[in-house]
Amino acid sequence: MKLNIALLAGDGIGPEVIDQAVKVSDAVAEKFNHEISWTPALTGATAIDAVGNPYPDETHEICEAADAVLFGAIGHPRFDNDPSAKVRPEQGLLKMRQKLGLFANVRPTFTFPSLIDKSPLKRERIEGTDLVFLRELTGGIYFGKRGREDDGNTAYDTCTYTRAEVERLARKGFEMALSRSKKLCCVDKANVLETSRLWRETVQGLEKDYPEVEVSYEFVDAVAMRLIQWPNAYDVLITENLFGDVLTDEASVISGSMGLMPSASLGEKTSLFEPIHGSYPQAAGKDIANPLATVLSAAMMFETAFGLQAEADAIRAVVNKSLAEGVVTEDLAEGGKAYKTSEVGDWLASHI
Repeated sequence: MKLNIALLAGDGIGPEVIDQAVKVSDAVAEKFNHEISWTPALTGATAIDAVGNPYPDETHEICEAADAVLFGAIGHPRFDNDPSAKVRPEQGLLKMRQKLGLFANVRPTFTFPSLIDKSPLKRERIEGTDLVFLRELTGGIYFGKRGREDDGNTAYDTCTYTRAEVERLARKGFEMALSRSKKLCCVDKANVLETSRLWRETVQGLEKDYPEVEVSYEFVDAVAMRLIQWPNAYDVLITENLFGDVLTDEASVISGSMGLMPSASLGEKTSLFEPIHGSYPQAAGKDIANPLATVLSAAMMFETAFGLQAEADAIRAVVNKSLAEGVVTEDLAEGGKAYKTSEVGDWLASHI
């Protein structure tokens, strides 16, 4: 199979971890007789520096023409520390999601047997955890009307959802639940927010179409607590943009490191795959960042974008092997040998 993949390394550690995912993907392609065409493109602070735009038209054209997008990270401290900046790297990410129609962010949370005691939570609370969030990605408060009034002393951000936006995300959640444990949780704040009442009303209206799925409805604050208490009580969770942003970051540390969790952003056509961690600028250029989340994002890409299950399984197997044998970066080494980012990538590729 010929695979046409847009490669957006982005900022910070993005280029370093993307390089390792490319090594592993190329090894998989060679093993299974595929041909990958990688097309690099600029985004984020790197794109601002080059052309003044965090998501240039040329980058969009490359992404739109690709079969899938593999993405590193966006963000730079000089923008984080400047509230008055008119152009920001994160604007590129929002623009990319909107223009590519990436409305469903899929973020799994699972544990690795060899790392279970590295989690901040007790072993008995997290063993067996295997859940997935579907976060709505192109609506809500991040895309609503915003501004300042009263000479800049009053600020507002508006959260808006349409029934159609909720329904297309919810249907993906129901379908995913059917392929897993047939349990779906709708996360909202329906006791306070009108948008959440629309979410709950819409999901309730879909229940009849998926009679095999057991549906529950929980407030976002309750879910935030239960994720810490009993994360394995959940299977598939669906929620709006802001709630999903916060809860998925909370869930990500259950495994023991944010550097381990992959994600996918699904649209009507092109889908994007990325690690959930940020650009981690403090580590940029030092060859110390954990590349496993990006490598596992490549596994999601083979599986979801191309339907290549054996290839995805091969990547996951070699990642598990590296963890079990201690071929890890400094965030997981804990007194043992800490491998460089590039060394982990080389090891993974050679063991494919």
